[in-house]
Amino acid sequence: MSAAEPGIGRTAALSAERLVRQPIIVALALIAALLVAGELLSPGFASGEQILRLLIVAALLGIVAAGQNLVILGGREGIDLSVGGVVSLSAIVAGNIMNGADAGIVPAILACVAIGGLFGLINGVGVTLLRIPPLVMTLGMLGVLQGLLVVVRQGIPSGNAAPALSGFVTQPFLLGLPGIIWLWIGIGAFMAFLLRRTVFGHRIYAIGSNEHAAAMAGVPVRLMRVSLFILSGMFAAIAGICLLGYSGQSFANVGEQYMLPSIIAVVFGGTPLSGGKGGYTGTMAGAVLLVILQSILTTINIDEAGRQIVFGATLLVLMLFYGRGRAMRG
Repeated sequence: MSAAEPGIGRTAALSAERLVRQPIIVALALIAALLVAGELLSPGFASGEQILRLLIVAALLGIVAAGQNLVILGGREGIDLSVGGVVSLSAIVAGNIMNGADAGIVPAILACVAIGGLFGLINGVGVTLLRIPPLVMTLGMLGVLQGLLVVVRQGIPSGNAAPALSGFVTQPFLLGLPGIIWLWIGIGAFMAFLLRRTVFGHRIYAIGSNEHAAAMAGVPVRLMRVSLFILSGMFAAIAGICLLGYSGQSFANVGEQYMLPSIIAVVFGGTPLSGGKGGYTGTMAGAVLLVILQSILTTINIDEAGRQIVFGATLLVLMLFYGRGRAMRG
């Protein structure tokens, strides 16, 4: 028995190590720990009502991160820094089309998704045909969007959410959960199916793992990469519409808060910035974790600048573990 005990100990240690290396396990453990910490700092933080509010905010971030996830999975240092600008523009466009009327919801959705897809298309063409690095291309697009919004609205609230949209985002819809949470669950199911059960999803992993090999196998690499940026823009537009329903009005810079957190959520979910590995389930857990962390930072009165420092430092730490590139694979 004594000879077998060291072997059992080593097996248990290896099992524990494998669990720690699973980003989603780490994220769920940290979510639980942060909820406990939040409850200690502010009694009622982990109440059902508060958790529901946190999930609504996490859903907004998670929808943006869905598109970010696809672009990063596609590899070649893919990243979309323009999502914040698309969120802001979509919120303003949707607010002006609706202008407080339920009849404007469908036209607003169609217009915003088309706009998001258009800017995604421009990003994709710039990256694939003009060979502009994704970081540079999407950062430049963000600047264009920010300048456009400032010129058009000068930071003044513009337009109003339709009552039905606000109710969908903030009020119980089914089984006591708001509609936006069900929308997020639906997006999660769609992403899981897309990535794991379709040719399109398999091609995403192929180009993210080895673009040259994928091209040799007949995968239309350029078309795939353009498609990923289009989807990223469309998801950001959907998030902008939902954000309008959450806040009631929109500002020119309302979407800026989602740029860095959307990247952190993806990396924390187990998708390295080199792409080709990961999925959206972990990203959803990462979004919840970041929202809880932000809420705790707000509870202890850390201002916006301090929160941005924490998020930036978090991204750097996560890259050491999950985002250092292909050497981390396997």
